[in-house]
Amino acid sequence: MLPDDLDGAVLAGRLRLDAGPTPVIIRGGEVFDVSRTAPTVADLLDRDDAASVTGERICSTEELIAKVASSAPGSYLLSPVDLQVVKAAGVTFAVSAVERVIEERARGDSDKAAQIRTSLESTIGKGIRAVVPGSEEAAKLKDALLEAGMWSQYLEVAIGPDAEIFTKSAVLSTVGWGAEIGVRSDSTWNNPEPEVVLIVNSHGKAMGATLGNDVNLRDFEGRSALLLSKAKDNNASCAIGPFIRLFDEQFTMDDVRNAVVELDIDGPEGYRLEGTNRMTEISRDPEELVRQALSEHHFPDGFTLFLGTLFAPVQDRDEAGRGFTHKIGDVVKISAPKIGTLQNRVTTSRDAPAWHFGVRDLMRNLAGRGLL
Repeated sequence: MLPDDLDGAVLAGRLRLDAGPTPVIIRGGEVFDVSRTAPTVADLLDRDDAASVTGERICSTEELIAKVASSAPGSYLLSPVDLQVVKAAGVTFAVSAVERVIEERARGDSDKAAQIRTSLESTIGKGIRAVVPGSEEAAKLKDALLEAGMWSQYLEVAIGPDAEIFTKSAVLSTVGWGAEIGVRSDSTWNNPEPEVVLIVNSHGKAMGATLGNDVNLRDFEGRSALLLSKAKDNNASCAIGPFIRLFDEQFTMDDVRNAVVELDIDGPEGYRLEGTNRMTEISRDPEELVRQALSEHHFPDGFTLFLGTLFAPVQDRDEAGRGFTHKIGDVVKISAPKIGTLQNRVTTSRDAPAWHFGVRDLMRNLAGRGLL
């Protein structure tokens, strides 16, 4: 669950204590309740001294792991974000761009995907990898693809000047380590998206990073990009965690740029899939994506930003040529050595625990505890 270099890391997150959702800091092998200083994680990350905030000791990290293991999945260790808007950047890797074009042309039909994939990769795969988005070379590639009848709205955000930035999930709707993660029960082609997630405060400053699973319904988005909200924003469809690693001398944006994110899926029938997301292959720099997410808008409680994924699973699962899709019971692990491991079990959005605790509930809880 925790970073390999835990002794040198400062982590922020949330636990569900008896009193309610509680921001914590992990430092030096100890877990501290910092709610008296910062009643929400959004408050904590707006502080210049976020990494050094102290509070009442709760337990050691060893005791924390034991408590999480003995608790119901997702009941004690919560998603580490609370009031932040959950934003995501899409099509930030060349392979991701190719896969989105495949979805568009296959109209959500996984049977057609393999043939289209071979044709597209031979035509544009290397070209996309070679250009900087928004550059003169990118514009020339666009002209060539238009002339060849190969252009797509997904290629526009892959190599054009403007990144795709969308709202992934509602405030307080994300699930954390161990919780069930949901796909719509009427989806027949879907996959995980293992990503690094930046946490940006209300001043537009990236304060740290964590891991995320931006579950995607390829059949829905493939039928029409206008179905993006149905493909992305569903009950329990966004996992973040386990903790935010705060930026300091031991962990910087360069660690994000060089991160290697591993994906492991263990299926209930014995199926296993592995993948790697190398952040060095991202098409746009993380700080540029933060700038584009900010645009001319202000986020008074900050925002999270999924940075996109290189990994698009195409390994066949049941039938040759049908590629990958989730099954109920899949265990998904997303890991990066300096951030930790996010683990969730797949179910349907219909069967996952319903999301009840919203902003009004949080405000009432904090007020009742005398924290507001």
